[in-house]
Amino acid sequence: MPLTEPPSHRQPGSPAPTAIPGPAGLPLLGSLLDLRRDSLATFLDAQRAHGDVVRLQAGPPGLRSVFYAVFSPEGVQQILASQATTFRKDHPLYEEVRQSFGNGLLTSQDADYLRQRRLVQPLFTKRRVDGYAPAVTTEAATTVDRWRTAEDGTVDLVPEMNRLALRTVARILFGLDAEEAVAAIHRCAPVINAYVVQRAYVPVKIPRSWPTPANRTARAATDELNALCDRIVATRRAASGPADGAAPAQGDDLLALLSAAGNEQDGSLDAKEVREQVLIFLLAGHETTATSLAFTLHLLARHPEEQAAVREEIDRVLGERTPTAADLDRLPYLTQALKESMRLYPAAPVVSRRAVADTEIGGHRIPAGADVIVAPWVTHRNPALWEDPERFDPRRFAPEREAGRHRYAWFPFGGGPRACIGQHFSMLESVLALAMLLRAYELTAVDEQVPVAAGITLQATGPARVRLHPRTTAGAGAGE
Repeated sequence: MPLTEPPSHRQPGSPAPTAIPGPAGLPLLGSLLDLRRDSLATFLDAQRAHGDVVRLQAGPPGLRSVFYAVFSPEGVQQILASQATTFRKDHPLYEEVRQSFGNGLLTSQDADYLRQRRLVQPLFTKRRVDGYAPAVTTEAATTVDRWRTAEDGTVDLVPEMNRLALRTVARILFGLDAEEAVAAIHRCAPVINAYVVQRAYVPVKIPRSWPTPANRTARAATDELNALCDRIVATRRAASGPADGAAPAQGDDLLALLSAAGNEQDGSLDAKEVREQVLIFLLAGHETTATSLAFTLHLLARHPEEQAAVREEIDRVLGERTPTAADLDRLPYLTQALKESMRLYPAAPVVSRRAVADTEIGGHRIPAGADVIVAPWVTHRNPALWEDPERFDPRRFAPEREAGRHRYAWFPFGGGPRACIGQHFSMLESVLALAMLLRAYELTAVDEQVPVAAGITLQATGPARVRLHPRTTAGAGAGE
């Protein structure tokens, strides 16, 4: 949110802009309390009451924040794709992320971003990513085995999938250093995430250099992660050779390839730049996939008929063998269930930008300097786009139905030039891990509903417990 109302940039003699509607909120605080209590519900209510371009205000006079929310697929496309240069990552949230995790792909802009993207892109080609499949299936098999001793045959999917996704991305990044990295991330990431979100949305920020308890705790967590990454980066840079773009050899990891990445135009990444990329991959790469895994499993546990349809496909396609990257296209209904879960529970429920020029969206003028959000959480629930939007229905993503839908009716990976570089890896990891877990266990839901809140990513604020029923079919032991 910006700290003040952005000034008008209307030229003399031009027609007056159409007033942008929005909730009035409380006389002194506007929508501040609603946004703090439940920002996702506030955005959803705003769209239903006021339409696809909404003005929101929060805070007392003199410190009031004003920002704009855009919910239509056409408006989302303008902001993320067709007019992406007008909407930059200058939002306070990205600045806080930048200060905590460095200037990696998530936060960098302009020439820095283009250079980083060119250097990192070869590590995320389909061929390269497909080579990470054994790391995914290894960690999924470990989870299958560990669940056999689950207390009362019950697990909470939120921490379980966080553990699985973090161990997977750490194995791919660090190889044998995965366990040390996993422990550090579990200790430090929640502390830093909460600190970043809190600072991003307060009207007056205490300088990070002041020795307050919050600053000192966050600094200690950041220093621990930086020191860990620096140690591992130094080891890998000393041992790695040049990356030739081929599939990774036995024992290679992403950090070794990242350390060796370079070209004549862009040079190479120095140790600090490698560390910043690694931190973003670790944090963004595991939290988003963990969210998709947890909610897909929980939704299938709540819908046994859909779970049975998914499992029939898994058994028919895989039998007893371990899945490979080639199976991604052979499991279409599982993929549809995953996409439907990502519609209902997008890992990035709100995406922020700042307008650098006056722009018209949906017949309304967004002024230069304004902070703007788009919200997959809301667009994915628009009844004009999705019939009975709260219902879990994987058939929505049958190819013929996807073909008739606006490109930005569903955008869990963002879009345009800043679309998530790791989306193919996320889909590969999710489909292969889900296939192995669902082949080994039938799930029934213990918690019917899972409360959520918007942080840097979507956060479950309550448990998502399921009861495990080990399968006795031939496929149940696959992956061993």
